[in-house]
Amino acid sequence: MSGHTHNADDRRELQMARSMCWHCQSEMAGEYFCDRCVKVQPVSKDLDYFTCFGLPRRLAIDTQVLESKFYELSRAFHPDFYQNKSDAEQSISLGNSAMLNTAYRTLRDPIQRAEYLLDLEAGSVKDIRTSPPADLFEEILELQETLDEFRESDRSSEHASTLRAKLHTDRTNLEERQRDMEAKLQQLFSRWDALQDRGEATEQARAERTLILKDMRDILSNRTYVKNIVNDLVATIA
Repeated sequence: MSGHTHNADDRRELQMARSMCWHCQSEMAGEYFCDRCVKVQPVSKDLDYFTCFGLPRRLAIDTQVLESKFYELSRAFHPDFYQNKSDAEQSISLGNSAMLNTAYRTLRDPIQRAEYLLDLEAGSVKDIRTSPPADLFEEILELQETLDEFRESDRSSEHASTLRAKLHTDRTNLEERQRDMEAKLQQLFSRWDALQDRGEATEQARAERTLILKDMRDILSNRTYVKNIVNDLVATIA
């Protein structure tokens, strides 16, 4: 595999990391392989994952196209092709491959895809929710009290069995809330994609865009909080 070479058909027409080849300083025209010296070029750290795979910033994507693009680019940048190349080329190959793997894992999962798009458009969603969602506040506080009581109980006692049964019911209810949140997210995803497809630049379109992003941020944040509570619950009663 060390004899692998790249011709014009192998070049990938993606956004460049730089305007000049790192090796021969030739002007680059958008390929990931230099026209003159045929050296692999680094993927830009500023390149968003959607652009990397030639996809629009939509939340409903063709996962078959995503997978096809991923394997195509993976073959072009695979470290096996660069084992007998320079240290610089091997490093670029490893960096490009790592970025592609992360981008693929992110975009193939609908929730991670939405969180990533929200991060691109409006800032990170990860560390927003530190308290229970307003509509679940009392329910979560009661659940936490039951969890604490269960942890301190004699697990073989009848009281512990009663608490465990209640916690199972709480888990079922919370998982239903998660499904409701995900259904609302799907509606927001459709609204976002429709707005993107229209491509309008009016004040009304900007206001709608801002509202959709805010609603997505709130629901994703609440969903993450509830998911963490469910995981804690499952670990406790397992």
